[in-house]
Formats: sequence, C-alpha cells, structure tokens
Amino acid sequence: MEEAAVWMTGPSAQTMTGGGGRIDAAIGWERLWRPITARGCDVGWDIRGIGLALCERLLDEEPGLQLCLACRNMCRAQEARAALLTSHPRAQVGLLQLDTSSVTSVLKAAQEVKLRYSQLDYLYLNAGIMPNPQFDVKAFFKGVFSSKVVNMLATGEGILTQKDSTTADGMQEVFATNLFGHFLLVRELESLLCQPGHTSQVIWTSSSNAHQSAFSLEDIQHQQGTHPYSSSKYATDLLSLALNTHLNKQGLYSSVICPGFVMTKLTYAILPAFPDFLWTLAMPIFWFIRMFTNTFTLTSYNGAEALFWLFKQTPESLDAYSKYHSLTSGRGANHIQPRKMDVDEDTAEALYQKLLELEDQVRKKEERRDNASLLL
Repeated sequence: MEEAAVWMTGPSAQTMTGGGGRIDAAIGWERLWRPITARGCDVGWDIRGIGLALCERLLDEEPGLQLCLACRNMCRAQEARAALLTSHPRAQVGLLQLDTSSVTSVLKAAQEVKLRYSQLDYLYLNAGIMPNPQFDVKAFFKGVFSSKVVNMLATGEGILTQKDSTTADGMQEVFATNLFGHFLLVRELESLLCQPGHTSQVIWTSSSNAHQSAFSLEDIQHQQGTHPYSSSKYATDLLSLALNTHLNKQGLYSSVICPGFVMTKLTYAILPAFPDFLWTLAMPIFWFIRMFTNTFTLTSYNGAEALFWLFKQTPESLDAYSKYHSLTSGRGANHIQPRKMDVDEDTAEALYQKLLELEDQVRKKEERRDNASLLL
C-alpha cells in the first residue's frame, strides 16, 4: 500500500495526513477523553482515547502515514501529536483547527484542506458529544433483574437521557456536532473524495445506542426529545446509506462502525460522582459480562478494531446496510462482525434531502454574515 494520510475530526483532535498534495485518510474521535491536569490547558488529553489508539495502529501498519490533527482545542492536539511522535518519531503529524459544531469552523477548515491537498482517500468521522447525561437509577435496577440486562449495559438503552443546548448557529448542539458538521464537511470535500479512477472511504463512528425510536424525520435535530445522542447516531446510519446511494458511482464509499462498550470519558461522565477506585473495582464485573457479550471491548485499542479493519478493506466489498462492530471475546481476542442496520433507503433519502435544505440555509446565512463584515 502506498503512503497514506489521515484526518481526524473530533472535538479536540482531528487528524489529517498527506504527502505530495494527497491525503489518504481522515480520522476523528468522540469527546471520550477523561479530564486530567495539564499545565497551559483547561483539560488534558487522555491518551486512552479511541482516536489515538487508531492512529497508533495505523502508524504501526503504515509507518509512512502522514497525519493531521484537526482539533477544536489546539492544546489537546499538541499533546496528541507529542504522544504519537514519542511512539513513532519519524511520523509526520500536522495540526488544523476544527469544531464540527460550528458552520464557520467547518467551512474554514475544509478550505484549508483543499489548499493543502489534492486528493483524499480515507475520512474517519467520529467527533461527537453526549452532553449532560442523566442516569435513571430506577430504570437501571429494574433492568438489572430483567432479560434485557446485557443489552441495557451494552447500549445504555432505557437508562440514559441527555439535556441538549443550542449552538451559535441556532442548531441543536448534539445534532450539529455529531451529524451536520460532518455532513457539511463531506459536502465541502467532495472534490477531493470523488475523483475519476479513484476510490475513497468515509468511515463514521456510530453506536449500538443508535435507535430508530429516538429519531424522527419531523424533528431531525431532536429538539423535542431527551435522547439527542441516540437520534444523532441513528441519523448517522441513515446518512451513510444515503451517501452510498448518491456517491458510489463517483468512487466514494461510506461505512459505519460501533466501537463497543469502551471505558472512556463518555462512560465515566454517566456517573460523574462515581470515584475512580470504584470504576476500577467494577472492571472484573465488566470482564465477566464479556463472557456473555463480546461488545464489551473495554479498551480503546479494542474499540478501534473495526476502524482499523476498514482501513485494510476494498471499499467495493463492503455492505452499505451493515454496521461493523468491534468485538472482544472473553479471552481477549479482537474481531469484527457486520450486523444489518435497521435502516431503509426511503428514510435515508428523506433525511439526505432535509440536510441539503439545511445546508442551503446555513450557507446563505454565512454569505449574509460575510457581506455584513465587508460593509463594516
């Protein structure tokens, strides 16, 4: 395989690598790091994150890979870059600022990408948030003594709700960060992704928490509900299918993965008052549960399995209707499994058209804002 480039879209780091005007891969990770003390930064970057684990695995596989960390918080990006260069001193790791919740930031970052590179081969999209998670203790204990206990623990179904907020652009924050910002980014980069005689992959980090019941075409931003994260992840599954319908003929192939149950900041944030040592004591329980469900991947390295596996696949061989799950056996062996998603082409197309309409609206708004700035 020839030299590759990776771009990561994430709230604190997105990675891009490229050489000779070409970028082979783009990667992103969710806001899954645990807060740590770091001089000069509000919040440190936890090197246990799935994004960093993926970068490490990609560089192990392809030492000549070039990375560019596209980040909302440049301080965290610098820490991520330092960690990668410590383990791979000869790696080429650049930085780019990007916040997927901001239309202006996405457009500016995409413009910079087009100035730096002429071709994009892989685009990993897993920037995401689950803000203010609320844990339903009553539902939890009820579920523990039911037949759905394993599914409840693996997906959080029935026990987690979130309180969303609004961005400066007037959109729901979870929708903007987890879905629309990525959609706008793909639209902006189509010229690099869709080129004659060339195939590219867009790889989304979805979730087993993506439930059809949380999503509505009448409320794609989930303004009226309490499960914006689940809604955004189900919309991600639909959008991936729609991208394949519209862009396969241009050489772009979209896939979605689920990292499984990984011990990251997102997990810890569900019970913020839960002391660290109690999480440590709970680990043997999680290991035991893994004997019954392989979805308990637990570590970032294991959770990145499907992301890494897709990097090595021929795009045309992948199933647009399947979600690729990272799985870890009771003995600790990693593998992936494609599972059919609960999606259909009609709903996917309807969502795609609504996103195009919203894109048109935000572009006109940006244009008016730019014109107003020029007048000033």
